[in-house]
Amino acid sequence: MKKEKIAISWFRRDLRLLDNAGLYHALKSGFSVLPLFIFDRAILDQLENKEDKRVTFIYQAVADLKKQLKELDSDMEVQYGFPVDIWKSLLEKYDIAEVYTNHDYETYAKDRDDEIASLLKKSGVEFKTFKDQVIFEKQEILTGQDTVYTVFTPYSKAWKAKLNDFYLSSYPTKKYFSKFYKTKTTNIPTFKEMGFIETDHDFPSEKVRSALIENYEETRNYPALPGTSRIGIHLRFGTVSIRDLARKALEKSDTWLNELIWRDFYHQILWNFPQVGQGKAFRADYDKIRWRNNEKEFKLWCEGKTGYPLVDAGMHELNETGFMHNRVRMVTASFLSKHLLIDWRWGEAYFAEKLLDYDLAANNGGWQWAAGSGNDAAPYFRIFNPTAQAEKFDSKGEYIKKWVPELNSLNYPAPIVDHKFARERCLKAYKEALNKDK
Repeated sequence: MKKEKIAISWFRRDLRLLDNAGLYHALKSGFSVLPLFIFDRAILDQLENKEDKRVTFIYQAVADLKKQLKELDSDMEVQYGFPVDIWKSLLEKYDIAEVYTNHDYETYAKDRDDEIASLLKKSGVEFKTFKDQVIFEKQEILTGQDTVYTVFTPYSKAWKAKLNDFYLSSYPTKKYFSKFYKTKTTNIPTFKEMGFIETDHDFPSEKVRSALIENYEETRNYPALPGTSRIGIHLRFGTVSIRDLARKALEKSDTWLNELIWRDFYHQILWNFPQVGQGKAFRADYDKIRWRNNEKEFKLWCEGKTGYPLVDAGMHELNETGFMHNRVRMVTASFLSKHLLIDWRWGEAYFAEKLLDYDLAANNGGWQWAAGSGNDAAPYFRIFNPTAQAEKFDSKGEYIKKWVPELNSLNYPAPIVDHKFARERCLKAYKEALNKDK
């Protein structure tokens, strides 16, 4: 019996059926559409913590997609392995006409997609990818000289000037749900089969309260308040639509909209300057800095035992929950790279391991901004005073008391370094590396 020709919609960072660009184009292709998700060993094998909460989040999102698809008399093919091996088996199992997916801007993802596109081409299968996880990508926002913006403020102005309903409109996938391939596929590989353990973590909701967005400007800098959306993990894995969030932000809060623009900004930096995702400073001169890289001090920073309460509170929150408030992220990152003169890449890697909402573009951008090597106008002499930051943004000590209950006890350590001394040491090291004379 001849197999039916089908299109495959490959889900990666877009784990939703609604307003999904790649899925929309697949459903309009004229072929029945089989959804696919691959638990990618090239990524999973790098995770040392086999109770990684993010794997549980993805697993739950994929299970929910399968449930939705089964209600439509369809299903999702879910595989575990290396993508090239999976695709070779899929080419034997199905008569594939076309493959649809959404862009990914990270180096590994680009190399993977090039390899899969080449493999499919040999079998006469076209590989089609679309913009989905950002509003503007690659080189859609350029200066008057047709160059890439490398500073946020002018980029954000150009971003807002270009924005219109076309870029914010949803892809009406629901109209074409009848085009899903009628099938019953195999079960999801188990956690045990993949070498992981399911966690019972309570993940934040994908729904953002209107009041939170409206009050965001007033509450966002105070870590003791529930003033941030914690939507990051949903944006990272695409369980929400960036277009939907941007429309809400446009209606209610320019400050919250700016947070979404920062995300676009860092993704276009990663695309146009891929070296930043490969361990290089955006500003090459900053790779000349002579880091101290004291392993004992790095361990104390990781464990939240620096003697600076706001830094320690942030690290305790991160280690216990997989989340850290954005204001505190800046303070902890600045402290590691400037107070301790420890290479920002060490901190970037630690956050990559711990953050539920870890995203290479944003994590790298944030760390390089804090270290001074990234996208900022005059950054090297900005050194956050963690004590002053605590007094300003946690004046009642509520956040610190929650995450550092040992404060004011004999168990709490003395400061790992004096702020004034650390500041002067940092400025000296940076000036020597950058040949600054002031």
